Amino acid sequence: MTLSTASNFAKPDDAFRAIVEAHRGLSDLESADLDAALVLILANHIGDIGVLGEAIALAKRSMADAGQQQQQQQQ
Repeated sequence: MTLSTASNFAKPDDAFRAIVEAHRGLSDLESADLDAALVLILANHIGDIGVLGEAIALAKRSMADAGQQQQQQQQ
């Protein structure tokens, strides 16, 4: 199995909204705990260490890219 990066949601905005709403009213710590629990639940659902590794690498690259963009905007 390979990591699917295309949207699998008929209504992707609804999925985004559901995640945002799940965080509403939570403290920063509670929000981080929710994210960690959600990651572990979804990683277990995937059940493929190769796909999980791909997802981790993609997330790290996305964070690095975002950091570079912020640096460029500040210059």
